[in-house]
Amino acid sequence: MTHHTDTNPGAGVDWDAESVTFDDEPDHGLRDPVVREAWAARMAAWLPRPASDVLDVGCGTGSLSLLASERGHRVTGIDASPRMVQLARAKLAGRDAVFLLGDAAAPPVGEERFDVLICRHVLWALPEPGRVLRHWHGLLRPGGRLVLVEGRWGTLSPVGLPAERLAALVEPLVAGLTVEPLSGDARLWGREVDDERYAVVATV
Repeated sequence: MTHHTDTNPGAGVDWDAESVTFDDEPDHGLRDPVVREAWAARMAAWLPRPASDVLDVGCGTGSLSLLASERGHRVTGIDASPRMVQLARAKLAGRDAVFLLGDAAAPPVGEERFDVLICRHVLWALPEPGRVLRHWHGLLRPGGRLVLVEGRWGTLSPVGLPAERLAALVEPLVAGLTVEPLSGDARLWGREVDDERYAVVATV
């Protein structure tokens, strides 16, 4: 992802360098079968039943893209890190999936529109999340779905987006939304967590 301001908490991270160990985190690489199954079950609930066009913004190494593809969805992934895009293309080789280098805040998809936009742990690090959400909303077809997995991490100087704030940003753009707490499901993270983790699932 690209960053434009020094006040942005995600700025200064070298995501190409991070790509080397990125999948070592249980909820990134989904290498543990229990963790992978937990995310697969959530994705099954969040994504529509018929095959649809899914845009995965800030896709990283493509772990969620792969889960969507395994359910028959057509996936377009966007990431600002060339190395992440390279790893995602390798992970989904031979599948109905395309990975593009670009800014998650302004995905380079032209006039293409999608049934679902999914984003995990990216929005919090982008400047002006409200503006980004309005742009993302415009990339969805009528009746499309936003699936935003976010959180607020850390105790001394927490970073992230509280669920209440994200819901308030999304609500004016959509017909309805639900906030799904995720902190209590240790299988998703490979360990017990006590910070705020959640998904906002909204229909436009």
